[in-house]
Amino acid sequence: MNKTVKTIIIALVAIAIVVAVVAIFMVNKKPKTNLETVNSNEDLLALVNKLYEGQKGLFSSLQNEAVDVADNDFIQYYTGLENGTNLEYVVTSEPMISSQAYSLVLVKVKNGVDANSVAKEMSEKVNTSKWICVSAEKLYATSSGDIVFLVMSSEDMAKPIYEKFKTLAGNVNEVYEKTEEEIELPPEMY
Repeated sequence: MNKTVKTIIIALVAIAIVVAVVAIFMVNKKPKTNLETVNSNEDLLALVNKLYEGQKGLFSSLQNEAVDVADNDFIQYYTGLENGTNLEYVVTSEPMISSQAYSLVLVKVKNGVDANSVAKEMSEKVNTSKWICVSAEKLYATSSGDIVFLVMSSEDMAKPIYEKFKTLAGNVNEVYEKTEEEIELPPEMY
């Protein structure tokens, strides 16, 4: 081989190595988030408590609890997802007894699962009228790193929690919002 061919081959091999290293880096790169690493349901429950810090007067008698990702009925009720196959941990925060529609759900997805896709699916499939007598007026869903966030309630209750999540995360993926239209009641119902 002449010197020019050897130089071209060496250059091509060097380029291939650089491309491979960059590709590996991009595949293994986790989305940037300021949220602390979540290794348990307790870590997610701690995040719920951080979301409520400074939110005096908005919430009373909330029950914060972990949901078994193997319980498809509860997963569907809280997230709208058919099952918890792609989920590692799930926690919820809802009033024990209230005439106000309110639900906060935090999910940690399994390694390799796109949290943004899960947030989108949850926003599309969760039942905003899951309570007997009330419906959520506003829904916000997003993700940061491997954490999915969903809150639904009235605008004045949902928005501050959504804003607090964005502040804590520092960086969120696409935001999915839904505003439910009020149902027009027949005149005899007023």
